[in-house]
Amino acid sequence: MTDITAFDWRSFLLRWSGEWADSLPDGETRGEDDETARRARWLGFPPASEERIAGMEERLGRRMPPSYRQFLKVSDGWRHAGGFVRLLAGTGDARWHNDASGLAVTFEGYLDENAGPEEWREADLWRRGLQLDVESDITHVLMDPEDVDEDGEWAVYTWSSWRAAPPRRHANFLEFMRDMHREFHRLEARCDDGDPVFANDTTRELDAQVEEARLEALRGGWERAAKALDEAKEYGRPRAAGLGDQIRRLLGQTYQVYFDGLATDPRYAPELLPPLVAEHAAHRYRDDSRLTFDLRGADEELVSLAYAILEEVRRGTYRYTAAGPFGAAVERARELARWGDTDGAWRTLMSAVPLWEPLAPDHLAPLGWVADPVLGPLLTPERGRELLSTPRGGQPGEAPGPTAALDPAGLAWLAEPDPGNHRTSYRFVLVEGVEPEELPGRLADGDDAALSRPMTFWDARHGALRDKREFSSYDDRALMAVGRAGPGWSFAFDGDPAPFGRQRFVSPAAAAGAGTRAVVVWSGLRAWHGESFFHLSVALDGAEQYAFTYADGELEQSGEIPRALDPSRFFGGQEDVAEVERSLLEAVAREFGASLPRHALVNGRLHTFTTRSWTRPPRDGETYAVVRIG
Repeated sequence: MTDITAFDWRSFLLRWSGEWADSLPDGETRGEDDETARRARWLGFPPASEERIAGMEERLGRRMPPSYRQFLKVSDGWRHAGGFVRLLAGTGDARWHNDASGLAVTFEGYLDENAGPEEWREADLWRRGLQLDVESDITHVLMDPEDVDEDGEWAVYTWSSWRAAPPRRHANFLEFMRDMHREFHRLEARCDDGDPVFANDTTRELDAQVEEARLEALRGGWERAAKALDEAKEYGRPRAAGLGDQIRRLLGQTYQVYFDGLATDPRYAPELLPPLVAEHAAHRYRDDSRLTFDLRGADEELVSLAYAILEEVRRGTYRYTAAGPFGAAVERARELARWGDTDGAWRTLMSAVPLWEPLAPDHLAPLGWVADPVLGPLLTPERGRELLSTPRGGQPGEAPGPTAALDPAGLAWLAEPDPGNHRTSYRFVLVEGVEPEELPGRLADGDDAALSRPMTFWDARHGALRDKREFSSYDDRALMAVGRAGPGWSFAFDGDPAPFGRQRFVSPAAAAGAGTRAVVVWSGLRAWHGESFFHLSVALDGAEQYAFTYADGELEQSGEIPRALDPSRFFGGQEDVAEVERSLLEAVAREFGASLPRHALVNGRLHTFTTRSWTRPPRDGETYAVVRIG
């Protein structure tokens, strides 16, 4: 933070004035005041004496804040404060606004009966504020005598109707002027061909800062790099936004992340175009012309590539690839992730990050993988920080410690409330000694035995319903995601099962356990409606060994149940159902040494298939309904 009392106003204003003078095209016709300022290399006016400042304060009835007073002692007013205020008030022109613009009524009209005192106070700024804009492009600059800090500084608010945004607050007059200097730089950095090259001590210092930030980011110092890049971006320096956006995207930030021209550069497009396209797809825009707008400046070939990637992303078939050792790790990580081992997949990726090489100088980190439907869900803000903290691209540095695993061991996490508390019933099958891709052959028939591409459970459910034309009240064919359930086990999981029908339920454990061991769990202890229930069945070599079903206070069991799973240990009193469920799941996990991957099931993309019905066919005299559509 700048020490306002020690700030060198004269040096700052002289530098600004010189930069402005050098930015003007030769031969351009200017007004007399601007031409005088250009020749003098001074945008200001003579300093105001203490007597003149005191006279102003007597006229206004208030002592001015310290930073504004110090400014006036160097220059009694200012020309071209940023790009839209042509003349800023000195001692003679500052005046109370007294709602001369009529904006108090306008802003109060936006408020409703729920508006709080702070919102009404903000609207009243237009009555009490001190107006500093004298000539401007429909831009108001007001100092607020009621927004005062411990040093007596007044906040400064700026507002322009054409910006379609609320007034912008600056902590004090010094911060306002520094921001206007940055605004001047941003506008000049985008100057047209034929204008003077905008280069000066400030731009050269910032450009050197950007280059050092690039190297610092590759060394793992992303926080320092991001701060330096953000500062340079405020001045409109080339490269700063494109480099900073790469850091922001790996932190999980997507708002206004466009990579500032890098995504449309053929050198960087393989890595930066997919995340940009995937973000467009995630918003499900009806009009894809928005994507073309985001890719403005790209040639026809690159735009065609973007639309091809968009189709792959929407179909869930986009597949990220990379060269070298990192590319090989990507393939191994995808294989782990598509069967649910997202923690293993992440560690595989991270082990190869030190060997990763950028495509070109302004490439800071691997990014295309975040658009991959299988690999993208691996990213969390914590993991993004770990990747950014890892030295790469041939730069030295100290590797960070690994982030914590996202998947807790065992099954007990299923008893924890999920966001929205939607997971009140679920069922799963565990099969020992078989690969996940073998499960459909054990639990499904015909076309249903084919695995889908990896997708979210919501997408799988939506797709299944979209194509379904017949619905039966007796048929209960489960849509299940598959993967690995720890060493030696595979799983099939249904997180949104049909209602439990105790009289007609048939456990798939025997069919799943042909030649091996299988476990079936179906829990509805926390169901919102209907009976509370829990079912466990275990089969060996195609025959059920033991089972129990607790439903609505009644317990049925068969076979010789191990003591660790004896239902009498869990049911029989006025138990806390959440604790009972947790205890049961812990016992099942200990007995069989199996786990279910929380992150993959909640946030990831897994293969799915549809099982045979979990209910028996209706018997004579049992009624049911079948609905056919189309």
